[in-house]
Amino acid sequence: ASTAGTHVIEHAGRLLALCEANLPFELDRDLGTVGAYDFDGKLRTAMTAHPKEDPVTGELHFFGSSPVPPFLTYHVADAKGALVHSAEVPGATGALKHDFALTRRHVVFIEGNVTFDPTEPSGIPYGWSDQQPSRIGVMPRGADGARDVRWFSIEPGNMLHVSNAYEDGQGRIVLEGPTVDREGFRLSWNWWTGAPGRGSEPVSRSYTRRWTIDLTAGTVDEHIIDDLPVEFPTLNEDYLGSENRYQYAIAFPDENGLGGYGLVKYDRTTGARRIHQVGDARLPSEAVYVPATGATNEDDGYLLTVVSDIKQDASQLLVLDATGLDKIATIHLPHRVTAGLHGSWIPDTPRITP
Repeated sequence: ASTAGTHVIEHAGRLLALCEANLPFELDRDLGTVGAYDFDGKLRTAMTAHPKEDPVTGELHFFGSSPVPPFLTYHVADAKGALVHSAEVPGATGALKHDFALTRRHVVFIEGNVTFDPTEPSGIPYGWSDQQPSRIGVMPRGADGARDVRWFSIEPGNMLHVSNAYEDGQGRIVLEGPTVDREGFRLSWNWWTGAPGRGSEPVSRSYTRRWTIDLTAGTVDEHIIDDLPVEFPTLNEDYLGSENRYQYAIAFPDENGLGGYGLVKYDRTTGARRIHQVGDARLPSEAVYVPATGATNEDDGYLLTVVSDIKQDASQLLVLDATGLDKIATIHLPHRVTAGLHGSWIPDTPRITP
């Protein structure tokens, strides 16, 4: 059985609802359940809820993670939807791997301090461990890439969602994303697992980090680039795997209450950030970028975010201008939607590669 409720994507004309502990579930165009989908019997592991579709090749890259061996298996489906490659990744552990990164030439995995723990009382068998090393695994894309994976030690922490990764002009891999330390993990985990004393909505303490991995020198440069607590990073997915200027994320409050939620836009060229506040006790979900017709600039488009209004017990879909974060439209939904959504913009005409 699977909740298939973490994320939904389209690939090669097929809608897939995802939950990382199971096979994907296929949906029809009316969102009815077709059933578990195993790529014609070729997929023999679970599938991450955060696959990456290469905007150039149309390939779908993803992985299956397990708390027992094989800990990590890397998969590639071609642009027509056929599973063409699967390989176990050497050296992986039982650390929680919720997301990963894709560049033009590499696949990048992240293992943090959160790892399999069957004694965790919440029912979600993962917890923080100082004995679990934090690492980044880098391997070339391609059929033989898993043989050549290299693991690099990084500072303690944990990252659930990747902002983006790419090769810079010197061939180094640049990886960015929000991370938490031990206390930040405790705060967020208490909410997600329903621990006693939690608030009605999540609090967070996170830091956006940048790692620059020099494969030639065998080194990693790591530093914090922003201390605003954020999660659910997104971008214009035409820039996935290549250098992007703009990134978006959801800003969370600190431990002092329910104020301060908003949608953040980062300009990686100037270092500026802009925040669209959504109001007291209103939590926006992951912002999905939708390109405008005839777009010429990276941020010519719209951001869609579902806002959960705690006080009014209601939700709205906000449509924002991705350039300046100005509100364009508010669509009132028939009931409140739980905060913390992932989603995709899927045109009503399927994109099927001939």
